Amino acid sequence: MKAFLLLAVISFCWAQYNPNTKPGRTSIVHLFEWCWADIALECERYLAPNGFGGVQISPPNENIIITNPWRPWWERYQPISYNLCTRSGYEHEFKDMVTRCNNVGVHVYVDAVINHMCGSGAGSGNSSTCGSYFNSGTRDFPAVPYSAWDFNDGKCKTGSGGIENYHDVTQVRDCQLVSLLDLALEKDYVRSKIAEYMNNLIDIGVAGFRIDASKHMWPGDMTAILDKLKNLTEQWFAEGSRPFIYQEVIDLGEEPIKSSEYFGNGRVTEFKYGAKLGTVLRKWNGEKMAYLKNWGEGWGFMPSDRALVFVDNHDTQRGHGAGGASVLTFWDSRLYKMALGFMLAHPYGLTRVMSSYRWPRFFQNGKDVNDWIGPPSNGDGSTKAVTINADSTCGNGWVCEHRWRQIRNMAIFRNVVNGQAFSNWWDNGSNQVAFGRGNKGFIVFNNDDWALNTNLQTGLPAGTYCDVISGQKEGNSCTGIKVNVGSDGIANFQISNQAEDPFIAIHVNDKL
Repeated sequence: MKAFLLLAVISFCWAQYNPNTKPGRTSIVHLFEWCWADIALECERYLAPNGFGGVQISPPNENIIITNPWRPWWERYQPISYNLCTRSGYEHEFKDMVTRCNNVGVHVYVDAVINHMCGSGAGSGNSSTCGSYFNSGTRDFPAVPYSAWDFNDGKCKTGSGGIENYHDVTQVRDCQLVSLLDLALEKDYVRSKIAEYMNNLIDIGVAGFRIDASKHMWPGDMTAILDKLKNLTEQWFAEGSRPFIYQEVIDLGEEPIKSSEYFGNGRVTEFKYGAKLGTVLRKWNGEKMAYLKNWGEGWGFMPSDRALVFVDNHDTQRGHGAGGASVLTFWDSRLYKMALGFMLAHPYGLTRVMSSYRWPRFFQNGKDVNDWIGPPSNGDGSTKAVTINADSTCGNGWVCEHRWRQIRNMAIFRNVVNGQAFSNWWDNGSNQVAFGRGNKGFIVFNNDDWALNTNLQTGLPAGTYCDVISGQKEGNSCTGIKVNVGSDGIANFQISNQAEDPFIAIHVNDKL
């Protein structure tokens, strides 16, 4: 009996690391600032047919409306209440989206902003997305309700009330992050109001949560909140399924707060991943792709089964958060596709693909002063619809990296090779590398300034394969490069250093 109970406890704890995706679906995509109606459509018409497992959405709860600057993206990270109305849509649209996405096997992960409310200098009134009254000066948020008793003002010991020293753990967790009103998460009332919000989302059908600003909360306070959460709804999930948890903790190894402190609560965002991979592909600091042979834990990253990984996110693509200029984004499309190709082929971590919008960058003294600009707008603060072009790319200012052929096909590649061992590594000592995933897939990169022409052991069955980077299999034909694998598993690969996409990927489902 004791052994049974121990196994039950272990499985319960491990459940929060499980993204609850359908079998054979291994990646999630962040549809940053999309409207709920557009996400519902995208789940049905694109994400499900192409094997994406889930979608991370922008915060769905009521936030302050900021007009100076005009409707920045970061207003979504300044809560006023836990009511479900934002520029992405209202509660009925949110429920419709979750239902429609779940019905096609694409699950929804909510970006949960629970560390704080709006900025301390936000004033008072009804300038919020549901029209709820608030007063930041008196700490009054009646739509929750929260009052002055529910904030950490008395606990923070800095003169400004904000974080002044990131090497002081208590400051980082008890003081205001960029003047945002810090909630007193040690209070059971506050924990209960947050859990009430999250449980409402679970009842609607969400599969889990990205916990924003986790580094700024005590891990034990987070545990107490997560322990109050319900199991996922049995309408779409197996009995006893727990919400998937992944926590935003920026840990580049330079501060006392460590990602490992949060492993007990769920997965953690591995910010070193995008920062280091960008440095390698840019060939900065003498880095070479040949050094990626022991990528993952060998580079000082957290254990793979604790990591959520990404090349870029909504912060890092704007130069915020971690990684600085090394981080690759859609603005660096050639190297970015290689980075996504590597991430989606490599077995380390749970992968998240970014899907963005364009904004008019304007650099002054090396900084983009337009990094605040919100999603494509109709001018009245409402968000433009995501339109789809004839070639399946997006219009209206939306980038939709997840719809780029190379990235979509690599997400499918990851599904095909899931569970297969990392194998058949090859490199030229520089920036030409290749590796396989058991007997299911193989990928080759040329990031050198000269052509690649070599024979490599793929580990794949003999036959002719269609490269999913330059094209794809359509019926019995291939729209891209064909690769012939001999009876010994060896194939010849030729990749010009001038190629638009200097990498080739083949897998068993695209065998002709």
